[in-house]
Amino acid sequence: MNELLRERLVRLLSDPTQVTNEVMHSAYECFMKKVETVSQSENGYSEIFRKLNNTRIELVFIESLYRYGQEKKCPEICLSSKGFSPCQF
Repeated sequence: MNELLRERLVRLLSDPTQVTNEVMHSAYECFMKKVETVSQSENGYSEIFRKLNNTRIELVFIESLYRYGQEKKCPEICLSSKGFSPCQF
């Protein structure tokens, strides 16, 4: 499994309980250090790309759950190599 998805930040984002800005900031810093470590690992580029792409997909999913929980209309999300954005039809 992707080790980035086991990071504290992802757990905090997935958890519906409230957290302080300081806790979220600390978790974000740790997450970014882990992303940097993965990006500089000895693994091949395809392995690094797969890990980062899986993490991006999971974060987009968490975002859609948050929006759904806030009773906002969730736009359909497009994933591309340039990032993600609401689809325009």
